[in-house]
Amino acid sequence: MQSSPSPILRFLIAATCAVLCLSLFSVVTTAQSTNRQIGTQFEVTADPLVQRPHAKPCVVQLFSNYQFALFSESVQTFPFSPPAACPGRWSKVVLEINFSENGGIQFDRTASLFLGNTNIYFGTTPEPLATATNTWHVERDVTDYTALLTMPQTGTIVLANCTTDCPSPFNTFLNGIFTVNADLEFYPAFGGDQGNETPDEVLPLTQSNGSGGFDLPAILSSPTDLLSTTFTLPTNIERAYVDVVPQSQSGDEFWYSCVPNDVSKELFSCGNTGFRETEVTVDGQPAGVAPVSPWIYTGGIDPFLWFPNPGVQTLDFIPYRVDLTPFAGVLSDGNPHTVALSVFNDNGYFSVTGSLVLFLDHGSAQVTGAVTKNTLAAAPTPVITENLTTGSAITGTVDVTSDRSYTLSGYVNTSHGKVSTSVSQHIRFANDQSFNITSTLYVQDINLTTDVLSVTKVSKAGDSITYTRNFHFPLVVDISQVTLSNGNISATTTTQQSYQVQAGGQGDDGGFVSLVNNTDHAQDTLLFSPTFNLLGNSNQSASQHYVSLNSNGGFYDCKIAAKNNTLTKVSAGCKGGHD
Repeated sequence: MQSSPSPILRFLIAATCAVLCLSLFSVVTTAQSTNRQIGTQFEVTADPLVQRPHAKPCVVQLFSNYQFALFSESVQTFPFSPPAACPGRWSKVVLEINFSENGGIQFDRTASLFLGNTNIYFGTTPEPLATATNTWHVERDVTDYTALLTMPQTGTIVLANCTTDCPSPFNTFLNGIFTVNADLEFYPAFGGDQGNETPDEVLPLTQSNGSGGFDLPAILSSPTDLLSTTFTLPTNIERAYVDVVPQSQSGDEFWYSCVPNDVSKELFSCGNTGFRETEVTVDGQPAGVAPVSPWIYTGGIDPFLWFPNPGVQTLDFIPYRVDLTPFAGVLSDGNPHTVALSVFNDNGYFSVTGSLVLFLDHGSAQVTGAVTKNTLAAAPTPVITENLTTGSAITGTVDVTSDRSYTLSGYVNTSHGKVSTSVSQHIRFANDQSFNITSTLYVQDINLTTDVLSVTKVSKAGDSITYTRNFHFPLVVDISQVTLSNGNISATTTTQQSYQVQAGGQGDDGGFVSLVNNTDHAQDTLLFSPTFNLLGNSNQSASQHYVSLNSNGGFYDCKIAAKNNTLTKVSAGCKGGHD
């Protein structure tokens, strides 16, 4: 799907097709989250299903058996209408997508789903098994986007794939075809249950494709490229957010392995450093930051690492929500306003989606307000430290760090009084890389951490509440390529990813807390001939542990493990509750 920067990464990716040919299992297929069966190779994660209400939903089929074999089939549309049998407010809405791919050879691909031009799913596919049809299941709680679902409209699924129409020589052996089904489950609210408070409007950020339509998702190829939309918004906005998904592609797929431009040639790596970050602006003013998650796709680094279980969020990217509420009063003044996203250090390229999410003051048609404090700089100022020894061997370290704090404050005069919001964030990023490169050895070790601590204080009518959120997404990758005495090449890769979010709130009416910790480990050794023909792999192992809990009593604890690319462990907690 994407290219890689360093020699070790490049030849491991080039081996993908050979890796697929070595998969020789043909047992019955299973869905990833519902039928975890020990002894299978089919796509599986420890991620939980969405918790449902105890009610029968109205199910709306979005599309059935859509196939993606050719580039000409990359963009397909479908009609959507809300369920007549479940009118009004819904207590929950769940998106379900079921994928399948025939056995054969294919690259991993990106898939995304839109209603109107608003993104409701973004993820990637696994690479196929050699002889068996693989299936996997993805679902999302899209209750927050119910404002999109109250009227008929056209939806779009994007999944760019090729077989016989691929460029040569891929057209001679790529034969993996995707079949996709999707539906929405609408759970009605009964009696006094009016469902959770949901946004009143969800508006997409769009990028023109120059042909009267829009790029879905948008493509940002450099740091100066913007996903930018000018809106004429409601005049009674009380709270505002933007949901962001920045997916690294092409030369930026392995951005976390990149180095400063002045040493990229000698380290055989991509440039612009190993630091990326999404910047959010309102009318050109800095308005927020979204971290770039170091997702690894199933063709990435060593494909044997990623089946039967992929990396963290590989199949389903979680959007990052940026709080724009300090700008609510400004956005409500009746004038056009522009919300834009860019990626700092973008090195060609990122696929990006953004959705503006608005809560309105139902008691008034016009609110007023202002931004009272904004200490967010227009861009980060990363610190680069190089400590390399060059010559017959290249050894040493290349580090990049970014550490900044800011506060955004504002108020809005609503029908129920003045509401003041202050958003303070401390963002810490560090990427420490070490190298040992000789004529017979290539070692690259990556230790990346991304931490965002957010504290939001909301004051109104003498009451106040403080919300905290700690986002943590570290990545460790160790790659070692050794040329053996017989000329063969042994390449060992180990990885560890974690997605951790702790959130809580404390106010006059009490508090709440929630926690998610999703951790994945993987390792494998590949053996190549001197001409880089894949001879096999060994010592493959992988595991995932997903834990979530909240103060409402929700608890989920699931562990899975694999050995030699076969599922070997499923803990009892995988059959338990939901987050």
